[in-house]
Amino acid sequence: ILALALVVAAAAQWGQAQAADDDVTLEQRVKAAFLYQFAGYVEWPPNSFAQAGTPVTIAVLGADSLAAELSQVVIGRTVGGRQVTVKRLKPGESLAGVHILFIGQAESARLAQLTQTPKPRSVLTVTESHGALAQGSMINFVLVDRRVRFEVALDVAEKNGLRLSSRLLAVAQQVRTG
Repeated sequence: ILALALVVAAAAQWGQAQAADDDVTLEQRVKAAFLYQFAGYVEWPPNSFAQAGTPVTIAVLGADSLAAELSQVVIGRTVGGRQVTVKRLKPGESLAGVHILFIGQAESARLAQLTQTPKPRSVLTVTESHGALAQGSMINFVLVDRRVRFEVALDVAEKNGLRLSSRLLAVAQQVRTG
């Protein structure tokens, strides 16, 4: 009886762990889709792209599983006639050529430093950390009733030369204007 109880308990825990893994995977897929979609709702200054055919580059720091999901999402897709590329960044690596920077939860301890570090103008910074807008993020993912939502710091985006579409702002959980 004890062995059967242990098997049942282990199976229940495995089922809960599997469901939790599925939730994490789904969350990563949703965030990856959002990151791709954000590119279509941002207007960058003309000097943000070296040439007419320069791709939109989304860099990911501190979130390898999200980078992998995002790489799958962007295959064969374009934004404004430009290809979309994904770059996995390591701490200290240059942001040259980057248009969207995603800073994962793994880098949350360094978030204020990363958002305040001089970077090329007009890089949309997206995060997934509590209180990230107050630390310089432009868009921050939040979970509301187990659903991925996002909040926007419009003032920070505008200071960096980015114009965010009103359609993007309309679906944000919160928009901070100053």
